[in-house]
Amino acid sequence: MWRIDPASDDPLYAQLVAQVRLGVAHGTLRPGERLPSARELAASLELNMHTVLRAYQVLRDDGTLELRRGRGAVVASTATDLTDVERAVADLAAAARRAGLSVQTTTTLVTEAMHR
Repeated sequence: MWRIDPASDDPLYAQLVAQVRLGVAHGTLRPGERLPSARELAASLELNMHTVLRAYQVLRDDGTLELRRGRGAVVASTATDLTDVERAVADLAAAARRAGLSVQTTTTLVTEAMHR
């Protein structure tokens, strides 16, 4: 279900966080859906269980997941739907291509805008 790149500069837990957030944004993970236990997911991705637990805690803290005793990690009913953001990003990418901007320049512009 998820892909983790051990050679990436991004920490493993952050990669997992991003994958879950994308799943929620794309609707492949729906509110109320149960995720694998940390032990199961760690084994399937060949990660340390504490790496998965850290990712689950970050996702709990941002409201994406609810961690329930006996039920494990469940996608929160309040998990953010990023459909509007995805549409805006697609529009931005199209505008950047029309303007002849590079990916790097476009990324720099978005990063600067996010820090304002």
